Amino acid sequence: MAKFAQGRFSLKNADKYLGRKTPLYRSSWEFAFMRFCDESPSVAKWASESIRIPYKDPLTGKLTIYVPDFMIQYTDAKGKGHVEVVEVKPQNQMTKEGAGRDKYKQAQYVRNMAKWEAARAWCNQRKIFFRVINENDIFHKPKAKRK
Repeated sequence: MAKFAQGRFSLKNADKYLGRKTPLYRSSWEFAFMRFCDESPSVAKWASESIRIPYKDPLTGKLTIYVPDFMIQYTDAKGKGHVEVVEVKPQNQMTKEGAGRDKYKQAQYVRNMAKWEAARAWCNQRKIFFRVINENDIFHKPKAKRK
């Protein structure tokens, strides 16, 4: 089984962080995003796992809770303020093709789609943006060119 980077994030700019406890990262990608939020001058405030969004699990039919990774408040290049809810996921969990024939990965993909649909609706009601980012977004890897 693969071992993932996990730990408590050491805040450099604690005044920007809205949580009550030191944020916990569950992957090196979440760690990198936390570092970006903490150090970027355009990010005014941020929180980790701070909101709870109800959604219906499509596999069990039960109402359950989705906790997105981050909520950030930032200022764009034009000086306009924005609020976003951000989920960090590997690229291979964002597409049906990434799940392949593995039943567990297929179930994970179906659940992710339901969570993200609920998050978009929750965010739309509040006039904020929901985004799912992956390793390419975090580490600025260009998409492979098609032949």
